[in-house]
Amino acid sequence: MKKPELMSDFFRDRLEGYDDHMMKEVEGCRAVYEQLPALLPAELTHLLDLGCGTGLELEGIFARFPSLNVSGIDLSGPMLSRIREKFPDKEICLIAGDYRRTKLGIPLFGAAVAVETLHHLTREEKAELFPRILGALKPGGVFIDADYMLRDKKEAERLLAEAEEARRLHSIPEGEAVHLDIPLTVDEERELLLAAGFSEVTEVFSEGSTVLLLAKKP
Repeated sequence: MKKPELMSDFFRDRLEGYDDHMMKEVEGCRAVYEQLPALLPAELTHLLDLGCGTGLELEGIFARFPSLNVSGIDLSGPMLSRIREKFPDKEICLIAGDYRRTKLGIPLFGAAVAVETLHHLTREEKAELFPRILGALKPGGVFIDADYMLRDKKEAERLLAEAEEARRLHSIPEGEAVHLDIPLTVDEERELLLAAGFSEVTEVFSEGSTVLLLAKKP
């Protein structure tokens, strides 16, 4: 079994082809980028973007909210540099780090988004992260969780078992960010969001294995 790449190395090495891959090869991704801006609150002033990558989702968002203040967190420094190149005149605060451990701050944000990033996290990591996202949102704020999710629990269990075996074989420390896909089922993802304190979680869109959930803070 091949040793999984460090997450930061994986995305650094795929920077140049990343946008094309996401737009053309990941089923449902283009539709997510197109639909996401309309799901954000009309009065939005501050957005939290987790795993912001090269900022593909920001193109449509800035088209609707040109004066938006964005805080983005990503492990890949080169990808964050690409965001700065794309949006040199926008109000963007970028943090090179692991959003599992980065402080998300006080309830400042009207919305948070995570696009095609959370499927690298375990159920336990999501159970810890989702309440922190809720805590960073203003009352009535929304969290858009658009990601690789499954309908078949046995398939999710198989992928998790393979990932755990890869970690064991290569002595990868628990919590180290490596590129392994361990998606949950849609039902499991929704249950974790509700358990975190979101008052409503709606499946807005799905295409292939890409699912968009809209979670609302009371």
